[in-house]
Amino acid sequence: MEITLLQSSGFLGFLSQPWHWAVSGAAIALILFLMNWMGRSFGVSMAFKSMCTIAGAGKRFEFFNFNVKDEYWRLAFVGGAVVGGFITSQFLASPDPVAISGSTIAHLKDWNMEYYLTTDEGNGLFNTFWFNFKNVWGIFLALLGGFLVGFGARYGDGCTSGHAISGLANLQLPSLLAVIGFFIGGLLMTWGIFPLIFG
Repeated sequence: MEITLLQSSGFLGFLSQPWHWAVSGAAIALILFLMNWMGRSFGVSMAFKSMCTIAGAGKRFEFFNFNVKDEYWRLAFVGGAVVGGFITSQFLASPDPVAISGSTIAHLKDWNMEYYLTTDEGNGLFNTFWFNFKNVWGIFLALLGGFLVGFGARYGDGCTSGHAISGLANLQLPSLLAVIGFFIGGLLMTWGIFPLIFG
C-alpha cells in the first residue's frame, strides 16, 4: 500500500509513467557516441558467448577461447538491465495498461488473445496464455524461442540491437542486410505464420 501511494505522486510517480520515445532515442544516440569514442561496439548477444567462455567452453571449442576480461563491461550492462527490469516491473510499473489502438485490440481478439483492460486483470500487451511457464506449450515456446534467438544472434554475428543500432550507426553493409532480414522475417511471422498458429 505504501509503495502504491509513493508511485502515484512525486518522483516515483514521474518514473512510473510512460516516457516519450525521444528520451530513449537520445539515450541510445549518446551511448553509441560514447561506445564509438571508446572503440567498442554496442550489443548484447556477445554476453552469451562470454558466459559460455566463463563456464569453460573455451577448453573444448576454439570459438569460445578468448580473453573474457575485455567483455566484463558488457556482462555488467546485461546484469544491470536484468536488475533494472526487475526493479521497474516490481516497484515502478505504470498504473495503466499498455496503450494500444482499438484496431490492434480487435485484431488480437481475432487470434483469441484478450487485451487487459485494467491492471487488475494483468500486465503486459496481451493475455499470456500461450507464452508462460504454466503449461507445457508455453514452456516449449519459451525454450524454442530462446534457442532460436540465442543461436541466431551468435550465428548472425549480432542481435537486433547490435545490427540495427550499432551496426547501422557504423554504416556496416552486413548490418543493413541483417536489418532487412529482420523486417522480412517479422512481416512473414506477423502476416503468415501467426495467423496459421493462432487464427
